[in-house]
Amino acid sequence: MPTSLSTAEENYLKAIFKISQRDGTPVSNAAISAEMNTAAPSVTDMIGRLSQKQLVHYQKRKGVSLSDLGRATATHLVRKHRLWETFLVDKLAFNWDEVHELAEQLEHIQSLELINRLDNYLGNPLFDPHGDPIPDARGHITERQLIPLSMLPEHTPSVVTGVRDHTPDFLQYLQRTGLMLGTRLSVLERFSYDNSLHVALDGGKSSSCRTRLRNIYWCRCEIAQPILSNCSNSQARSVSGLVFSISRRSSSRLLLS
Repeated sequence: MPTSLSTAEENYLKAIFKISQRDGTPVSNAAISAEMNTAAPSVTDMIGRLSQKQLVHYQKRKGVSLSDLGRATATHLVRKHRLWETFLVDKLAFNWDEVHELAEQLEHIQSLELINRLDNYLGNPLFDPHGDPIPDARGHITERQLIPLSMLPEHTPSVVTGVRDHTPDFLQYLQRTGLMLGTRLSVLERFSYDNSLHVALDGGKSSSCRTRLRNIYWCRCEIAQPILSNCSNSQARSVSGLVFSISRRSSSRLLLS
């Protein structure tokens, strides 16, 4: 594991890892630029630095992929980030929309002993408060087969298991509408005129809520077979008694199971 990486270099490695997990490899400079909200020349410069440190492989007109060393480093960073998010939610009672930036700071602490003890203290969770898998000490990641909510057949019981969009506004919106991790739901009806979905949540009572978030998230609501076991405590929350319509434009990064 390299010992002389700057915070910026670590953040780029993590961004490349995240994009490759989502879209495959190689990763384009444009994708990195969008993920990091950074100008293209800055990305090119950083890729050169990471290549010199043998952390990435770059092929002109194809893109970037992590080397074995780069992948191990990025996986370790992701592990720290997601463990800290879990700690902040489960042990310090932060809301799930408050922890990303704090974990961004904490993930750069270098002590391996601290992270291993943190993992043990939390009970070796497999997923963080947003439903993202937490790599174990060997870098192994628990895989789940997820599908977008937009593809879920009508009247198929499912469980919310994660979100891809971690922006506070989006997470607060999900909390207000009852779409927390662990929420059981099924699609009642689709409306072609605005791509919205009529979704039923668990419970005897019901209410109707049509939500159109202007201009914002293309969040992918993903669904997998129910696997609430091995989740952190924050993932076991269930909200009941609501029926509402949800726009695919405003829910595209929601993960379900």
